[in-house]
Amino acid sequence: MPDVWIGFNSRDRQRYWWRTGILMLALAVVMVAMSLTTHELGKCWWVGGMGVFSVVVVFSTINSIYGRVLLTATGLEFRTFVSRRVVPWSEVARIEKRQRVSRSGIWWDLRVVRAHGRSLMIPGTLTNRMTDAEFERKQAAIQKCWSRAVGG
Repeated sequence: MPDVWIGFNSRDRQRYWWRTGILMLALAVVMVAMSLTTHELGKCWWVGGMGVFSVVVVFSTINSIYGRVLLTATGLEFRTFVSRRVVPWSEVARIEKRQRVSRSGIWWDLRVVRAHGRSLMIPGTLTNRMTDAEFERKQAAIQKCWSRAVGG
């Protein structure tokens, strides 16, 4: 069985970078406006907190956009910006499509539900499109590799 990479293609990465850029621009405008309109110590802490939040958002976005999973005969190799992890197929209880509802819309992703331990989001599978052929292709590839690995 050949190894299969799961991750965002260049078009999706660019789309998510645009969204992140717009969010970061909005946060920067709010922080500059706050710092120029007030000199109170309490609000300075708030501006600093927004700055730290912005760094966390960018770091999380980089991790999500460039994270990938390698599907092998033995398991899933998670390769993200901050970590490397291998989950053997024997630990996988199921592959789940999860839905999240937020102010920005409805989002879906794929998660590996393990027999023991917490479930893990599969990088490169986040989408907000109702019908996404690429998302469905990734889900089918993961299900196929898992099915072959466990013999069923």
